[in-house]
Amino acid sequence: MHYTHNSGRIRVLHGALIDIVSAMNRPQRDEQMVREAGISLDRALFPLLVGIERLGPIGVVDLADRVGRDYTTVSRQVAKLESLGLVAREASAADRRVREAVVTSKGKAMTDAVDLARERIGAQIFASWEDHDVEKLVRLMRKFADAVNDVPSEPAAT
Repeated sequence: MHYTHNSGRIRVLHGALIDIVSAMNRPQRDEQMVREAGISLDRALFPLLVGIERLGPIGVVDLADRVGRDYTTVSRQVAKLESLGLVAREASAADRRVREAVVTSKGKAMTDAVDLARERIGAQIFASWEDHDVEKLVRLMRKFADAVNDVPSEPAAT
């Protein structure tokens, strides 16, 4: 089935995404996740560590773009993660002039603890859901994320 124009559906979807992103961007959520994981990490560094673990190796400019923060701020924060032994910077395989951040084994242990905490929190969120509904949501969210990432950020030339 192909999508037929229905601005109402897109509006509802957009509203749901705003609700989800707003909930996930609340500082209290990161603090809850850090507490639940039993780790000690500044809440501003937490999403960067997770991003580096999931996306790395990754350059600071790309990471800053993905988290919607200023490059210089992210650079300082990645340096802090590096000083804590949670990430390392290495030359990019594609461009040796670029240094990319990668998670260290200490950082990976921390993100593994976060993953377990996320599982526990997710179990609470989905406690009243049927398994097939959760599976469908996961499949469709991945499909949606892939489609969003495939759309060029610049308008097509006419």
